[in-house]
Amino acid sequence: MSHPKKISVALIQMSCSADPARNLRTALDKIASAAKKGAKLVCLPELFRSLYFCQKQDYKCFQLAESIPGPTTQALSSAAKKHKITLVSSLFEKRTGGLYHNTAVVFGPNGKILGTYRKMHIPDDPGFNEKFYFTPGDTGFQPIDTPAGRLGVLVCWDQWYPEAARLMALRGAQILIYPTAIGWARGEKKEVCQDQRSAWQTIQRSHAIANGLFVLSINRTGRENNLDFWGTSFISNPIGHVVSEAPTDRPEILHAALNLSETTTTRQHWPFLRDRRIDAYAGLDQRFLKT
Repeated sequence: MSHPKKISVALIQMSCSADPARNLRTALDKIASAAKKGAKLVCLPELFRSLYFCQKQDYKCFQLAESIPGPTTQALSSAAKKHKITLVSSLFEKRTGGLYHNTAVVFGPNGKILGTYRKMHIPDDPGFNEKFYFTPGDTGFQPIDTPAGRLGVLVCWDQWYPEAARLMALRGAQILIYPTAIGWARGEKKEVCQDQRSAWQTIQRSHAIANGLFVLSINRTGRENNLDFWGTSFISNPIGHVVSEAPTDRPEILHAALNLSETTTTRQHWPFLRDRRIDAYAGLDQRFLKT
């Protein structure tokens, strides 16, 4: 598949409600708005169709899951085809009874599903009880070819792992994309909150630098139960500079024009891939190494 040298992108930072139908309508409206302003690659945040239900362990929440393909993918497919865009979405996938995934689905301008990615790293922290709901992914770290470029789609907790970003880059990804749902626990000290958000952005900017790629990170915003989602969706260029950033406290469609040739230029000046010591990295596939 041929890829463009330049691409207009839009990240949809949105607030979510308890009504899945309303959230889907909001997403479709914002997709239309983004496309109207020229976006050819549009990205939605993690699990946009509902509130972030993983704050608690509740068997009723499994009712939110859908098959892929299913009703929501059909609506998103129609939107991608109508607006002639590449669309990156995030869904609670029901594979079968008792087997569920946190899954990103990528649609092409013809409305067809071009690929899926099932979240590999599943957190289990207070307020983020994802292991209760999601089986770790089995798709591996495989970029998805699209008319907007070769996309390395990862999901939220994956963004903290340099191994995932590196493998996507080594397999030819041109852009790393992280649909996300992350925020502060109510009552956290202000300085702790600021440190957490700074670390979150810093680690993703480091993936951009280490791999010479653009990084798109799409978060939700607003208060949901015990979490205040911190928004701050952003776009980093291959040298780690944040070229566009959304606010913390309100929805926004973040637009940017990416020149994908910056990857080649950056890698020529910072040849990290050239200088990797692949002969000396034995052990990276182990949980822990004792000396």
